[in-house]
Amino acid sequence: MPRGRPDEEALTADIIALASQYGRYGYRRITALLRDAGWAVNVKRVERLWRRVGLKVPQKQPKRSRLWLGNGSCVRLRPERPNHVWSYDFVESRTHDGRKFRMLNLIDEFTRECLSIRIDRRLRSTDVIDVLSDQFILRGVPDHIRSDNGPEVVAMAVREWIAAVGARTAYIEPGSPWENGYCESFNAKLRDELLNGEIFYSLAEAKIVIEGWRQHYNTKRPHSSLGYRPPAPEVVQWPAPPSGAASPATPAVAPRPIMH
Repeated sequence: MPRGRPDEEALTADIIALASQYGRYGYRRITALLRDAGWAVNVKRVERLWRRVGLKVPQKQPKRSRLWLGNGSCVRLRPERPNHVWSYDFVESRTHDGRKFRMLNLIDEFTRECLSIRIDRRLRSTDVIDVLSDQFILRGVPDHIRSDNGPEVVAMAVREWIAAVGARTAYIEPGSPWENGYCESFNAKLRDELLNGEIFYSLAEAKIVIEGWRQHYNTKRPHSSLGYRPPAPEVVQWPAPPSGAASPATPAVAPRPIMH
């Protein structure tokens, strides 16, 4: 009779636990999480155990046909470095009482990092300016800001403010969501992995849960286009500085030589 490895049961239990926690992840993304947790496993072994216990990702919704421009053109500004192109878009959901709330998602297209998610019942052009100004202070002004041509983002106040701080706008054509593909992809992940499986009983609860998912997305969630690494992994200093070490602001004083 074939005998499995000694750690087979523990590995299978971890695979089932991760699959239960992240129901929309496949075995490749689960493999990346196992490696981060310390397992030295390859994709083939995880796939074998994945299929043995009958795990699979539920079927997604059927795809919709695309809307194309009349001339079939699609001009894309591709990101080349961090802070080159940021994009933002709006997503809508509801609390348990049926009331709508909106999310303003801002991402860096090159690093795939979600810089901010602003949540409120209504979002206006002043909210867009507020979110962008906070990130400009923290990260600097990007070269381009991509967005759709909805009523919130074509407001003259937003366009004038973006131009005043030195950035340039890159609006997409009407009915052309693929031109804002990075943000559309993020929105789909947010809805598939969180919004479709959560019941929010209040706006405050929605803000806390969605912000927790954003932190997980940036620091833990494996991203396939980044080699199954997270967009902004947490940095751990190793080895840790010795206890009692002097800080850079207060350098240690060298001992004086003993005079005989």
